[in-house]
Parts: sequence; C-alpha cells; structure tokens
Amino acid sequence: MEQPTSHPAPAVIEMTGVAVGSLRDLQDLVLEDVNWTVRKGDFWAVGGMHGSGKSDLLFMTAGLTPPQAGCYRLFDFEMPIFEGELLKERLRIGLVFEDGHLLHNLTVRENIALPFRYHKHADWHELEKRVNALLELTELMHRADVTAINLGRNLQKRAGLARALALQPEVLLLDNPLGGVDLRELNWWMNILQQLSTGKGIMEGRPVTLVVTAEDLRPWRERASRFAFLQNKRFFEVGGARELEHHTEALVRELLAEGTTKN
Repeated sequence: MEQPTSHPAPAVIEMTGVAVGSLRDLQDLVLEDVNWTVRKGDFWAVGGMHGSGKSDLLFMTAGLTPPQAGCYRLFDFEMPIFEGELLKERLRIGLVFEDGHLLHNLTVRENIALPFRYHKHADWHELEKRVNALLELTELMHRADVTAINLGRNLQKRAGLARALALQPEVLLLDNPLGGVDLRELNWWMNILQQLSTGKGIMEGRPVTLVVTAEDLRPWRERASRFAFLQNKRFFEVGGARELEHHTEALVRELLAEGTTKN
C-alpha cells in the first residue's frame, strides 16, 4: 500500500545569499551568504560566540535593518517591508531584545501597551484585558506600575517578552534570552517558551515559531528542534538534536561546553 506523502510545513523565513550588516555600521558585514529556511512550528537555537553576529542577524530578520545582499522573504513578502499596506505582514514577527530595551520613563504596563497604541484601534477594555493577561503570563502584575528603570535585569527581560507578545506574533525572535540569568530564571524561560512553542495558555492553541540565540547551547538540547551556529561570518546549519550531539566541529563542541580552546 502506498504511503501518504509527508509535506513540509510552509516556510515563514527564507534567506538566500543574504549578507548582514552591523547595526552600528551597515557597511560592516558581520555575516555573508546566509542561506536559511525557518518553517512554521520550528524552534531554532542559533549559537555563536560573542561578536559573531547573532544580534545583528535577529535585527535584520525582524526588519530593523535591510539585508546588504541576497534575498530575504518573510511569509513570502520581500523584506524589509516599509509599505503601509503591508505593515500587518511585518507585525507577524516579534523581537525580544537581550536587555528588554524598554522605555525607562514608562511603567511596565505602559511599555507592554505600546504596540497596541501604535498598531491597534482597540478600546480601553480590550487593551486592559490583553495587557493584564501578559502581566500574568510573565508574573509581573505586582510590578505593573513600576517604571522600567527601577526593574532588575531579569524582570526587564520578562517585560520585553510581554511587549513582544502584545500583537500575538506568529514568529518570535529572542536575542540571548538566557544571558545572565540564574537557574530559577532559566527554568522560568524554558517553561514559558515551551508554552509558546506548543500553543498552550495565552496562545490559545496557536503555536509560535521560535528562534533563539545563545552562547551556550546546553539548555536548548532538549527544547529546540533545529540548530545552527555562526562562525567566521558564516551561518552553518547543524540539523536536529541528534546531529547536534554528533557534530564534530570544534565550535559546536565548545558551545556545548565540551571544547578545550576558545576562539
């Protein structure tokens, strides 16, 4: 009996021959010839040492900077998207900055509400309901009316996540979410990202496609479904967890804390 054909999930991010410039100077290329496909429902972990271009890759992917060469398509629309009528397509992707990147003179509640105020014509009741749900998700309700500058690093990162989820993106990019966090906070992030990846809780059955960057791949071995690493201005796809464990590249072993030298 003929077996049914398995079709891959649709691509949400497609890069072909893409060059990525530094956010500080776009002419300074940090990555070249990036060929990368992210499919709906994927959970990617992209590893690399400090300065390898992880943040710049995510900023370009989110549409904050344009590719310096090649072609990048998001949901089959060529990026960057500047046309007003296509803004809704760009808003299908969200970005969580490593340090939260909040407006320090606003409260946590006000920071989370910003995307609504800019992009949604929601009434106050709908806005309050959505913001409160995100405050509860990130366990920030008790700090909702504290100005962002008075939050510790861990809570700023959580508030950044809540703000990025405000418009319910289908793809979420997270720049080094575990950087500088303790074990308790690490477990919190792993649990919340598992919820997002599976569509549980606040996502109401709508799984989010995730891309995280990391300088340590160990926490992601059992969570991410696809892995890649950045080295010498190049993007290298590893594959799944099995390929990661058996990969012989020295940098990969180092990102798994098994290397003996530093780049």
